[in-house]
Amino acid sequence: MDSFDKHILSILQKDCTLSTSEIAERVGLSTTPCWRRIQAMEKSGVIKGRVALADPEKLNVGLSIFVMVKTNQHNPDWLTTFAKVAEDFPEIVEFYRMSGDVDYLLRVVVPDMKAYDRFYKELITRVDFSDISSSFAMEEIKYTTALPIDYI
Repeated sequence: MDSFDKHILSILQKDCTLSTSEIAERVGLSTTPCWRRIQAMEKSGVIKGRVALADPEKLNVGLSIFVMVKTNQHNPDWLTTFAKVAEDFPEIVEFYRMSGDVDYLLRVVVPDMKAYDRFYKELITRVDFSDISSSFAMEEIKYTTALPIDYI
């Protein structure tokens, strides 16, 4: 990736609704070479997709909860089951396997505490955990989907 690709990617990470000609103008290319570069980044997997970012408050899912999961079952079958169950819950928007004291970390979004309680009760009936705890986000200080490009 050269400086044009990085600049294009930086623009797309901030606003993927811009037309190719608008992006081309901003990076100093004509439309066709800019379009080819975008296509190449999509084909190579650098650009995984283009999405619309929804406002959680407007969708009534403004409460973010970080769920820390511990298990005593460190085997592929258990993880496969857990991953499949997680797919069934649209409230789980992020899911990570961790190092350290916590085995898995989930980010869950719901409207309120009652909705989280329903989510929690359903989750624990579907997967066997040795420990599960939750922390509620009180304020979002920084949130971005744009990844740093300076390491390329």
